[in-house]
Amino acid sequence: MLNNPASKYRAFAPIALRDRTWPDTQLTHAPRWLSTDLRDGNQALIEPMDLARKLRMFELLVRIGFKEIEVGFPAASQVEWDFVRQLIEEGRIPEDVTIQVMTPAREELIERTVQSLAGARRAIVHVYNAVAPVWREVVFGMSVAEVMALVEQHVRQVRTLTDARPETEWVLQYSPETFSLAELEVSLEACETAIAAWGPGRPIILNLPTTVEAATPNIFADQIEWMARRFADRPEVVLSVHPHNDRGTGTAAAELALMAGAQRVEGCLFGNGERTGNLDIVNVALNLYVQGVAPQLDFSDIDAIRAEAEHCNQLPVPARHPYAGDLVYTSFSGSHQDAIKKAFATRRAGDVWAIPYLPIDPQDLGRSYEAVIRVNSQSGKGGISYLLEAEYGVQLPRRLQIEFSQVVQRTMDVQGKELAGADLWRLLCDEYGLESTPDVLQRHIATREDAQGVAQTELRGSIQWQGRERVLQGCGNGPIDAFVNALGAATGHGIRVLDYQEHAIGGTGSVGGNARAAAYVELRVDEGQQVFGVGMDHDILSAALRAVTSGVLRATRSQARAAAPQEQDNPRQETVPAA
Repeated sequence: MLNNPASKYRAFAPIALRDRTWPDTQLTHAPRWLSTDLRDGNQALIEPMDLARKLRMFELLVRIGFKEIEVGFPAASQVEWDFVRQLIEEGRIPEDVTIQVMTPAREELIERTVQSLAGARRAIVHVYNAVAPVWREVVFGMSVAEVMALVEQHVRQVRTLTDARPETEWVLQYSPETFSLAELEVSLEACETAIAAWGPGRPIILNLPTTVEAATPNIFADQIEWMARRFADRPEVVLSVHPHNDRGTGTAAAELALMAGAQRVEGCLFGNGERTGNLDIVNVALNLYVQGVAPQLDFSDIDAIRAEAEHCNQLPVPARHPYAGDLVYTSFSGSHQDAIKKAFATRRAGDVWAIPYLPIDPQDLGRSYEAVIRVNSQSGKGGISYLLEAEYGVQLPRRLQIEFSQVVQRTMDVQGKELAGADLWRLLCDEYGLESTPDVLQRHIATREDAQGVAQTELRGSIQWQGRERVLQGCGNGPIDAFVNALGAATGHGIRVLDYQEHAIGGTGSVGGNARAAAYVELRVDEGQQVFGVGMDHDILSAALRAVTSGVLRATRSQARAAAPQEQDNPRQETVPAA
């Protein structure tokens, strides 16, 4: 690194806004949210989503409560086009949800983009072009006047094409890229040019992105307030921000921008996106929540949301991620734990939340207090997973490590002694039924195409379930999906796969002489319980089916225990039990 970085890098110049008002503003309501997980987030994935994962992500975003969702870049590829058409033609877009699609300022791409939206009830067409000096001068070699001519030409094209399709309610979104690095006067001229070309009085979203975050958040807030003043009396104009996280301050930039007059925020779940990522909408929404502002997004089951996002993105959410990480509500320090326990002991229902080291009540997000009050049970999971992998070749996924460590801790509490690798293996077998889970009998799997030409897998067979044989018959997008549907129909359980992992186990060691496969599945059973199942077999598909069966059987046993008469009433208490 340079001893004098100023010889190479320049500090961002402050904005001449002496009478700024945003520092004294208090946020009192949620902004309009737009999820760009299916566009900006998707394009940043090592393996972009296929149609099945795209649809799963869209349905997740709808369940969370997003009313505006950027669903893709339909002119970029056939997959992107097909997904937009699937949403429209299959009627998958709820009445209160508006889809948005993106296109650069190029004639042929704009035309195909508008075509992709045929039949939509309401749609936002997002057009962008570069206005910042480095892009316009170095990348494109254009003058400011040429940039403005480009904006006018292509926004007029969008207007002409959309006016020809009056059955759809059209909204234009224009982004001067990258706003945060451009001269404010140039950005303003580009926005005014877009408004004039779109037509005065027609609804328009001006999206002001930190495509590359280069300045401190207070400077971005000044930029937004400078722009907001120019449009304060223009009700047809909505100011939107699209922060990235290159400096690690995307959340701060978004919050200060809202204080400065922004009305809308774009981002992704858990901050997925190019480079260091887009703004983390979960972070901003729950920051509002703990300030007493309803975010209008539902994160009451944060673990299930995280599992879905990890499945769709094929990327993990870090253990220390704000609000959603595995460890964010766990205190390993004894003094922290003592303070938390004392605060819970004095807390009464209805009190304002004031618990040391816990800025939010974990139960509001679907978490239990167990990670808080049983710290020791969490601290041993690393050793448990190490012994199982070293001696038995078992590589438990992280959340399964946490779940199984609680089983181990309960045993240690009773026995009061250290458990060896063989003891851990026996506990794993007993808890997840590795030696008792019934296999699928007379299994027959076939693949066929449905009426739309989509490949479907059909599974038939039988299984011994609670003392009698059940017939299995189901279809899905693969053998596991078909089995889930068949088992659900045969047993009366609603089963949903949240996550699935597998690996091979070597041919030597304590497990056995031949190579085997291990499968781990995280399930949501009957829209309530979230459980893991584990399966092992010489055949990877058999291991996967055993894992599903294992999880459903564990959920069934848990339901039976919950339904059994209790020795005494034990209403839910908010206080933490003593260690």
